[in-house]
Amino acid sequence: MRIAYLDCSTGISGDMTLAALVDAGVNPDQIIAGIDSLGLPGVKLSFSSTMKGGFHATSVQIKHPEQHAHRHLSDIVKILKQSDQLTPKQYEISFALFSAIAGAEAKVHGSTIEKVHFHEVGAIDSIVDIVGVAIGFDLLGVEQIISSPIPTGYGQIKIDHGICTVPAPGTAELLKGIPLADIPIQAELTTPTGAAIIATLVDRFSMLPPMTIEEIGYGAGTKNFPERANLLRMFVGESVTTSNTNYVTLLETNLDDVSGEVIGYTKQKLLAAGALDVYSTAIQMKKDRPAVMLSLICKPESVDKLESILFQETETLGIRRHQLQRSIRPRQQQQVKTAWGEVDGKLSLAPNQQTIFTPEYESCAKLAEKHQVSLRTIYRAAEAAFLFDGKPATSFDTAANVPHDHDHDHDHDHDHDHDHDHDHDHDHDHG
Repeated sequence: MRIAYLDCSTGISGDMTLAALVDAGVNPDQIIAGIDSLGLPGVKLSFSSTMKGGFHATSVQIKHPEQHAHRHLSDIVKILKQSDQLTPKQYEISFALFSAIAGAEAKVHGSTIEKVHFHEVGAIDSIVDIVGVAIGFDLLGVEQIISSPIPTGYGQIKIDHGICTVPAPGTAELLKGIPLADIPIQAELTTPTGAAIIATLVDRFSMLPPMTIEEIGYGAGTKNFPERANLLRMFVGESVTTSNTNYVTLLETNLDDVSGEVIGYTKQKLLAAGALDVYSTAIQMKKDRPAVMLSLICKPESVDKLESILFQETETLGIRRHQLQRSIRPRQQQQVKTAWGEVDGKLSLAPNQQTIFTPEYESCAKLAEKHQVSLRTIYRAAEAAFLFDGKPATSFDTAANVPHDHDHDHDHDHDHDHDHDHDHDHDHDHG
């Protein structure tokens, strides 16, 4: 699988992403032709080589007349539709990015997507950045985009509505559910356009994944930081993982002064809050005191919420974090009919391409209670029903049913996988 990995060590903005795409090998002439087709008067996009913190990189220059228009999403759509160069995919990516920003601005200002008007992101140079990025990713031809956690920086910036703290309100709205990184730089590291790129195009977040690197692109920002090169680094290549994988976080804490009732209650709260799995292990602590290690597996974006529950309910003094990569069998929901009623379950695909049906406990337990039969009877009936009436292996949709980090279901995974604000545009302030 061809993938792109975004190393956002000093954040991400539209111009940095566009520059990184060109530095990674995307043809700049094709991007420039696409921008020219938008019919924006006096606009000229160019790329040049630069040095940033001692590293060679590509930077973006956008020349355009002074303008003060505040555009609506409908105005942006008209600009996109007048192009005779954008492919359907490039139009789709552009529209998705602008729609994400419009949705965030509408939420922040208590308006609607149709009525809200873009501020800095409606400026000419941001339009060029967003459409250029859409063209660039289409030409890059990757099947999956992965990113590091995102730093926002800190401090205050001036926007059209006055002075606000970093991240700006629209940026913060776009970054909901996305893992953030704490980088001690007093500046706006991630702009609204950068946040939209992350929220809309990235499939999952992790450290650099196993891959064979073919190209590395360096996109330069406009600011200079004393201890860090202000660069967005893009790795492009082939994934070397043959199985379906994703990344999860393992949280662990040792408890020697908590009752079993509290541990059981905490487990239920953690599962209800989105933990993929929760389990306990008998251990011995200092001075051979018997204790329990409470462990949970969760998606990286759920860590802070679940840690808060652990601290509140157990009053533990510390929680360990481990990032794990796990291999996953493709799975999908399946329902079978038995003499006792319908049973929900999961259909998974084994390495030999054989389909395996696993009945859901809750569904079986309800029927067992209702008909006053044993739980094992319902399980056996469900397995037999699938064996004789279930779907054949060829019907299994492997591409559409592999869980990944953007899933928002609460699938309790019982596998126990131990296993902008520069001269014209706020979006370029980070640069």
